[in-house]
Amino acid sequence: MTIHPLAVPVSREARPELTGGRRVGVLLSHGFTGSPLSMTPWAEHLAERGYAVEVPRLPGHGTTWQEMNTTGWDDWYGEVTAALEKLAAGNDAVVLAGLSMGGALMLRLAADHPDRVAGVVVVNPAVSTRRLDVKLLPVLKHVVPSFPGITNDIKKPGVEEYGYTRSPLKAAHSMMRAWPTLIADLPRVTAPLLYFRSRVDHVVDDSSLPIITGSVSSTEITQRWLEESYHVATLDNDAPQIFSESADFIARVTAG
Repeated sequence: MTIHPLAVPVSREARPELTGGRRVGVLLSHGFTGSPLSMTPWAEHLAERGYAVEVPRLPGHGTTWQEMNTTGWDDWYGEVTAALEKLAAGNDAVVLAGLSMGGALMLRLAADHPDRVAGVVVVNPAVSTRRLDVKLLPVLKHVVPSFPGITNDIKKPGVEEYGYTRSPLKAAHSMMRAWPTLIADLPRVTAPLLYFRSRVDHVVDDSSLPIITGSVSSTEITQRWLEESYHVATLDNDAPQIFSESADFIARVTAG
């Protein structure tokens, strides 16, 4: 299967001379039907600050939506778990960061490995939805292979996410089936949490925010509103705010 040339993973080594001698790694995960492209500018910003970064391409992404329909939550979680293992082996501390479904994957990692995670940054994460058609997914996925795509919810003119134009329903159902267990396990998340939320988001509704912030056991929860961005805020007008504030957050939570 041909991978889109802009969907390549990102991997950068730590430069401890820029981070006070400590080696700090950051794992960044893109969202459902997206690709590493949506996280690459953020990752490169952090790499310039001296952090090791890993942006894996989740299985089934960056190719075709039909291929993605043969993958599911366990495949995507396996990919980010492998990236966490790599970062943890080569660095003194690791911070997790994710967009949309990537945020959910990072929360899952933080719940499963609280002793290995120094902090979590999420941008418009999804662990629930108010869409009523979701209840029909167990049946629809066998009848209709896809729905219209959810990509390119970006306010900034001329910016392209290069995600799928269709949303594969089997894959979507797999993601949503993982939500109840994740929500039940959110109290196991103990790391400091930095939560970015777009004021206007046409993809992820506001039902996830109170669930996440009200369930995690993190003693530090910082919420930042993004006033000039839609869902893919990492490529939108408020991207500089995300990059800058997350870099400062990472520096603070990983300080020896």
